[in-house]
Amino acid sequence: MLFYGISILVIFIDQLVKYLVDKYMVYGQSVPLFNGFLQLTYVRNTGAAFSLFVGFSPYLIAVGVLAAIVVVFFHYRLPPKDFYLQMSLAFILGGSLGNLIDRVARSFVVDYIDILIWPVFNIADIMINLGVILIAIKLFEKKKAEVKDAPNPF
Repeated sequence: MLFYGISILVIFIDQLVKYLVDKYMVYGQSVPLFNGFLQLTYVRNTGAAFSLFVGFSPYLIAVGVLAAIVVVFFHYRLPPKDFYLQMSLAFILGGSLGNLIDRVARSFVVDYIDILIWPVFNIADIMINLGVILIAIKLFEKKKAEVKDAPNPF
């Protein structure tokens, strides 16, 4: 249940912020924060990450649905007590569904976090990337432990 609870919380926060941006900002508007290092910039992304694949919405919707199915599949394949991996998957599911909701309901994804040296992104993107990074860390730790426990040939 915690897995789905975390996913729903991610979706709720993501959609709430996107709603507020869409309601209170004008498309293309930027609001400087933190001495101009960070801005809120209202962007409508019809493509994937970094505005790649613009115009491929039906395919991006299919990829989003497939990603959600794969994440749920792994959720049931991994030990339920592995909180770290389950939380990572929940972040990925919540972020994926948050952006998928945008694609289906709006035909674009609302992006708004602008750090000036990177393309504009959103909370869903952060959660997807955080989940992937946490899984990668877990896999590297596991590999490191396997190497450490391997018999020394010398």
